[in-house]
Amino acid sequence: MRRAATGLLVLMAALFFIARHFAGVHPAWGYVLAFSEAAMVGGLADWFAVTALFRHPLGLPIPHTAIIPENKDRIADTMAAFLRDNFLIPPVVARRLRHMNLAAAAGAWLADPAKGGSTRLRDGAAELAAQVLESLDPERLGTQVRGGLFRQLDKLEVSPLLGQMLATIIADKRHMPVIESLVRWAGLTLEENEELIRALIHSRANAVLRWTGLDERLANSVLDGLYKLLAEVIVNPDHPLRGKVEEGLAKLAQDLQHDADLRERIEQMKRELIANPAVSVWWQGVWERMRTAMLARLRRADGESSGQLAEALTELGRHLRDDPALQLQINRFARRTLVGISVRYGDQIVRLVSETVKRWDAATVTERIEGAVGRDLQFIRINGTLVGGLVGVAIHVVDQLL
Repeated sequence: MRRAATGLLVLMAALFFIARHFAGVHPAWGYVLAFSEAAMVGGLADWFAVTALFRHPLGLPIPHTAIIPENKDRIADTMAAFLRDNFLIPPVVARRLRHMNLAAAAGAWLADPAKGGSTRLRDGAAELAAQVLESLDPERLGTQVRGGLFRQLDKLEVSPLLGQMLATIIADKRHMPVIESLVRWAGLTLEENEELIRALIHSRANAVLRWTGLDERLANSVLDGLYKLLAEVIVNPDHPLRGKVEEGLAKLAQDLQHDADLRERIEQMKRELIANPAVSVWWQGVWERMRTAMLARLRRADGESSGQLAEALTELGRHLRDDPALQLQINRFARRTLVGISVRYGDQIVRLVSETVKRWDAATVTERIEGAVGRDLQFIRINGTLVGGLVGVAIHVVDQLL
């Protein structure tokens, strides 16, 4: 298509010289001369405009040329600001989570013996339960297990424990499935908000992009790039973006252990959860069957506790699945936690997008975008040549009439 557009321009130049040579033979040659002359001007102007989007015409550093490579970083910052201002703000996150029953979904998963009793989940739950039980004073439990347990939990600051658990999970690479789920969720969110992203790019595009109609192609290229990035993160365990997410999780683990404000919020959520009557009823029934044997078996390698723990997890799943009051409390806890994370770490999350785009090589980005919209760019040149010629004929007609 580039050769076709250039060939048409050369054809107009040849036609111009022919018409100029025969201009005095017949008045019709004047119209041909006007058409070819204006067509060359239109073709050259559109060649300059199209070239200026991606590089400096003829290698000359003319101002306001090489628009896309020169503004790559600004495009990255605009995308990051858009994600921060439209996705990772508390009202949006809360509204999204308000329609998701996380507790019921987790309960249904745990209630299924084939899933809730999986080896990975049993091992993780066993380690957590062992740490909690070992932190309690067994003498204070006695026959009043529930009251003693809740008093101990009220004294136990769970935020540092959660931070240590998260650090251990990261060290053991158990967080990778969670990252993959978040990436898939990001892909679905991006798909549902494509029109909003397109509208933002259209509003931020300069006059040249809008005039040439390339803002739509640029929006498609940006969205395709984001989808490709998310796909690469899923299939490539060593993707740099995963490393950034791991850095954010490591910082969260650090803050859970050392940030006073975050620890206080976690403590408040813990107190609300303990005060829920449904939790007390559930725990009192489960604890009587688990307490005496769990400490002795949790850390044993022969797996004798697997069946009992799987049964307890299944019972917990049934409570989560069938108890609306418990679901309300846990969903509220999850919603507040995730909203807090979006507020506290939203800038770090969107910075991943900005830094990733900024790391892209300008020549590579330019080549990919130009390749995606290249045919239409050359049609712009062809149309400019033909439209310019028609305008030249129209001007010549007006000149003859006047």
